[in-house]
Amino acid sequence: MAERLTPRAILDRLVAFPTVSHDTNLPLIDWVGDYLGSHGIQTHRHPHETAPDKAALFAHVGPAVEGAVVLSGHTDVVPVEGQPWNTDPFEVVEKDGKLFGRGTCDMKGFDALAIWAMVEARYSGIARPLQLALSYDEEIGCTGAPPLIESMNKVLPKGSAVIVGEPSMMGAVTGHKGGSGFHVHVRGFEVHSSIMHTGVNAIMYGARLIDWANAMNAENQARTPGEVDAVFDPPWTTVHVGTIIGGTAHNITALDCRFGLDFRFVPGDSPLGWKERARARAAEIEADMQSVAPSAHIEMTEYFGVPALVPEEDGEAERIVRRLTGDNAPRVVSYGTEAGHFQNAGYSAVICGPGDIAQAHQPDEYLSVAQFEAGQAFMTDLVDMLKG
Repeated sequence: MAERLTPRAILDRLVAFPTVSHDTNLPLIDWVGDYLGSHGIQTHRHPHETAPDKAALFAHVGPAVEGAVVLSGHTDVVPVEGQPWNTDPFEVVEKDGKLFGRGTCDMKGFDALAIWAMVEARYSGIARPLQLALSYDEEIGCTGAPPLIESMNKVLPKGSAVIVGEPSMMGAVTGHKGGSGFHVHVRGFEVHSSIMHTGVNAIMYGARLIDWANAMNAENQARTPGEVDAVFDPPWTTVHVGTIIGGTAHNITALDCRFGLDFRFVPGDSPLGWKERARARAAEIEADMQSVAPSAHIEMTEYFGVPALVPEEDGEAERIVRRLTGDNAPRVVSYGTEAGHFQNAGYSAVICGPGDIAQAHQPDEYLSVAQFEAGQAFMTDLVDMLKG
């Protein structure tokens, strides 16, 4: 019989794969496929449509019927460059009750537990099926989730309840904000800065759109939130610019300026409405630019869209998690996950995973041993529940 690895041994293997979003995840996918296959679990891949070095993986254990519980996680992690790590980020180092390593918290800790649970379920004679869904490119906008879900529904009996294992301290999170983002390219017209009025400074005109974001945040913060929105922190839609680049020299009006413009929507707001407002403001700025130089323009390219997870009335996934954890506290989060995509595809969805989101993306990222053990206890109870 093939070796049945412990959750910790699986975590060690997963973290050792440097699956930063801009790199391949295929070695990890290969390993998971081989490991589950060694225990008689058939896995399926969905390759990235345009990037041959990435793939999603999904699998089914138990009777070939609909109604599975789905354990959903992502395989990619954020970069470590420029972060002051005290350990090798791609090696799990245990110290002071903590498991350090890139992705231990977000979210290879959950992935390891889910893979372990699939093998345990394989040998437990479960009456209700269990499925595993591992996506790519979650960290750059959950772009790998929709094609994964579509592929799963073509190959496997459809599941009904999805547990997305983002770090929630093993609490039941029933809602999160939606998200969307634009790549903004402001194209100006270069002249010597001494005659800047005859040119178009892409940075300075881009700053107008960024200042619009500041104004929208202030306006949103001043509004009285609706009943559903009020439970979020913050309880309003946020508009954010995290990176910017542009210009050639201090004495030349900038020809180019590029930045990201991202939204995190509360459920009560219309994502389409906000995107239209951003485009309208950009069009106003562009008109001013073109009054000086007709060639100047602003390009806005939408690069991700994450639907909100809306709290369900008596949701099946929430009932399962609350039954297994005993947690009855209301929880929503402002970060996005693939849960909204699953919900839109007809699944009941909830977030529940080990670890604290405050540790995600940080140097010396860690998952506490206590949380990892709590996650294993949860998976043990889940498999027992599926026995019927």
